[in-house]
Amino acid sequence: MTKLPEVESAKALMQEAMTWSVMRWMREKKRVRKTADRANELLDQTSESIKACWSDSLKAAYTSLGTTGNSKAAIDPEAKLIAKGVKEADDAAYKVRQDAEKTFDDAEKQLSTSLAREGCRKAIHGWELHEKAIRKAEAAITQ
Repeated sequence: MTKLPEVESAKALMQEAMTWSVMRWMREKKRVRKTADRANELLDQTSESIKACWSDSLKAAYTSLGTTGNSKAAIDPEAKLIAKGVKEADDAAYKVRQDAEKTFDDAEKQLSTSLAREGCRKAIHGWELHEKAIRKAEAAITQ
């Protein structure tokens, strides 16, 4: 996976934002949110486009991990193992992303720069986890 300029820019903005005062956060929060949303959107699109290149058996295995019912279709065990690794990476990235968004919401409500800084750290970590998940999904194309 090549690095996405928008994601790298969002990471740089978050690094910079960790030094901001409360007043600066108040002025810049819309720009930060818009930049973060765009980075998340591009990572989601990249992940979807890579998964679209997967074999049918891998797509079926990944889909089966999200269902709770017993499927009648036979799933290739190797595909299921690969899909499980990608799903776990996707879930980890999603969890950190949700945590970062909650932290930003709390920071805004409390006017807390320390929470905003923590949200920045979590956002960057979430993007790195998402990139890692995308690389796993990309590696699965050849399998």
